[in-house]
Amino acid sequence: MRPLILALALSAAVPAAFAGTLTVAPTTVPEWKAVYGRVEARDLIPARARIGGTLVALEVTEGDAVKAGQRIATVRDDKIAFQVNALDAQLRALQAQLANAESELARGQALVEKGVTTAQRLDQLRTQTDVFRNQIAAAEAQRQVVVQQGQEGEVIAPADGKVLTVPVTKGAVVMPGEAIATIGGGGFFLRLAIPERHAAMLEEGAALQIETGSAPTTGRLAKVYPQIENGRVIADVEVEALPTAFVDARLLVRVPVGARQAIVVPAAAVSTRSGIDFVRVRAGDAEIERVVVVGERTGTDVEVLTGLHTGDEVITP
Repeated sequence: MRPLILALALSAAVPAAFAGTLTVAPTTVPEWKAVYGRVEARDLIPARARIGGTLVALEVTEGDAVKAGQRIATVRDDKIAFQVNALDAQLRALQAQLANAESELARGQALVEKGVTTAQRLDQLRTQTDVFRNQIAAAEAQRQVVVQQGQEGEVIAPADGKVLTVPVTKGAVVMPGEAIATIGGGGFFLRLAIPERHAAMLEEGAALQIETGSAPTTGRLAKVYPQIENGRVIADVEVEALPTAFVDARLLVRVPVGARQAIVVPAAAVSTRSGIDFVRVRAGDAEIERVVVVGERTGTDVEVLTGLHTGDEVITP
């Protein structure tokens, strides 16, 4: 019986051996302002049609991921094929005229050697041959322009990103420069609109608390814009694990807008019984339990609103 009593006594003394004390002193804690931030893309780039015509193919829809240079739609203008056919016919006519002019030139050179015709007539034939060659070169260049216009019927994604809007449908008639889709690229960030009375307290690089729905995370205040719009300061926040499934979604953000003095103790030093929070405090050589009212938890610490005073020695486990 005596060894059992001794073992129980030793086990009861172990927690006290590892217990410590914390002298209560005011600590500077940040003052948080809860606002809503909106998930936005850094770049909103429209993918535009380069020619007018009928939209014969539309290969993307809202939410699709695209790469720069990827074909997302095709615009066809039937008049381009007719223009190419007309230029081909014009080239065949010019080539026939050039062949005839070259034959006349060769005949004229033979006659000049025999002294039948004049050198002036030979120069006219040479000039006429050069004119036909230049006309053929101009028609070929014009044909290349028209063919290039036909190839520009492919609408290309201007950057890597996500398709946000597609305001047209297959079969629609589009004009040159009309937006076929809007691409959100360059990454995503949170944009805040904070009341202007807090403008002087915002500092770039400050850490922010963000509620993403699954688990709280932190972000960094990347930029504060100098222009105030509708009584609010616009700021951008960078977040590593920012959910981007829905663009323009709103997330709750806590922004530090000041600082205050508060009493903070380890959360492990607070025990709860019957809905009441207690903290063990050293009073001389004795230990007493004091009722406290706790506030916000920050990590492993908790703020004590009432019940403790500066200089109190809190017993921590």
